[in-house]
Amino acid sequence: MSKKENKPVDEVTKADAPEAEAEETAEAEVNQEHVELTGMLEDARNKADEHWNQILRLQAELENLQKRSERELANAHKFALDRFSQDLLPVRDSLEMGLSAFTESNADTEKLREGVDLTLQMLVGVMEKFGISEVNPQDEPFNPDLHQAMSMQDREDVAPNTVVTVVQKGYLLHDRLIRPALVIVSSAAQAQERT
Repeated sequence: MSKKENKPVDEVTKADAPEAEAEETAEAEVNQEHVELTGMLEDARNKADEHWNQILRLQAELENLQKRSERELANAHKFALDRFSQDLLPVRDSLEMGLSAFTESNADTEKLREGVDLTLQMLVGVMEKFGISEVNPQDEPFNPDLHQAMSMQDREDVAPNTVVTVVQKGYLLHDRLIRPALVIVSSAAQAQERT
């Protein structure tokens, strides 16, 4: 038998006690670290889940915002002329009343002319309200950005490239050309052909 085996039990436990205590302390520290690490892991998982849920909510909000923006844009395109149309309806009503007045046998031409003039003023007012302005270049220099030349006319009384006749007025929408003015432009008078 070894010396250790011959020792009494009390002596063996006393001698092994510091080692056992150290093992128990180490085991307790490991358990404590395990518990702390497990807690930290659970906290990290909870935060990750919370962040994931926030990402999902934000993604859903962005998708809803994009759909709403697309819907609002489609409605803006679809109903862009709503106010313009509402302001234009009285002009149409006035034109219809004027046409019906022409069918009457005792129609006063002066009053009909006055009604047409008032209707035209209503139309001009609506157009100005919505930023539509007239391009009437009579006696102005020809501008290819705003005018479309229909023909040239030999004229000695005006400078070359001057608008001498406006066939059809042009229009701008907030300074953007929507229809050029159709014009006849002067050209320098050609010398008479030699005989």
